[in-house]
Amino acid sequence: MKKSVFLGALTVAGLTAGAAAAATLDDVKARGKLNCGVNTGLVGFAAPDANGNWDGFDVSVCRAIAAAVLGDPSAVEFVSTTGKTRFTALASGEIDVLSRNTTWTFTRDVDLKFEFTGVNYYDGQGFMVPKALGVSSAKELDGATVCIQTGTTTELNLADFFRSNNISYEPVPIETNAEAQPLYLEGACDVYTTDASGLAATRAAFENPGEHIILPEIISKEPLGPLVRHGDSEWVDVVRWTLNALIAAEELGVTSANVDELAQGTNNPEVNRLLGTEGTLGEMLGLDADWAARAIKAVGNYGEVFEKNIGENTPIGLARGLNAQWTDGGLLYSPPFR
Repeated sequence: MKKSVFLGALTVAGLTAGAAAAATLDDVKARGKLNCGVNTGLVGFAAPDANGNWDGFDVSVCRAIAAAVLGDPSAVEFVSTTGKTRFTALASGEIDVLSRNTTWTFTRDVDLKFEFTGVNYYDGQGFMVPKALGVSSAKELDGATVCIQTGTTTELNLADFFRSNNISYEPVPIETNAEAQPLYLEGACDVYTTDASGLAATRAAFENPGEHIILPEIISKEPLGPLVRHGDSEWVDVVRWTLNALIAAEELGVTSANVDELAQGTNNPEVNRLLGTEGTLGEMLGLDADWAARAIKAVGNYGEVFEKNIGENTPIGLARGLNAQWTDGGLLYSPPFR
């Protein structure tokens, strides 16, 4: 009997939480601003400039959502989060969406009650060392001191890798990337490990980036993407399909430069559905017909976002690799807009 009462209470609590969560789209519209959780500062992905204006690959997702929902890509309040604080900020409702190079895992999806809305960067964990260390493989790091962000999948992967290779290490726990940089450069740790994209971004900010190498081993799968709370399918759909719109736009040849022209109508039915000249996809999301066109015009398609912020012609210098469109041998693939 007591068990039944307890379970009943949990059910009521769950329904109450679900009802509270289900109003995110309405909350954002009423507030006139999207609260978006981002990194504390990772050049190329999310960092404020000298005037406090945020820019970067993950920031673009936030701005695209704001453009789709509110018609204004600048209507975003950026909330800096660490590896430890990001999930609390999302669960508590302090932020509406987390766009912070966060890995989609089983426990985060199921146990922490979050909903990942897709992958915007397929990554893997790597290792960076000074060239002067004379190391060419992660398997040569026995006894090394390693700077590692707490509260991350990186921490768990590192333990697994060293254990499986029967080598030891001494962890140097850090909270943020900004904290890691001086410690690593001062020699407080021999190695810095995080997602390979994060290592490239970190190295690009060094005074002498050529003095540091990223070792060849990639020791994990790190599918990174935006996430929201469980229990709000309408908001999940808005965030998921805004990301999909950027991915599909690249495949379909829709860019920030030609979106206005194509939004007048084309002979490609999927482009027309994406841009709202055919069908009622916007209405199904609780938005107007031009939601995707606004998102694309605000930040560009996925390829434009990639090249501007982290591509080969930026200091970060990342090749598309797995993040190429499926038509080019990569993993990027949006479900159809139909």
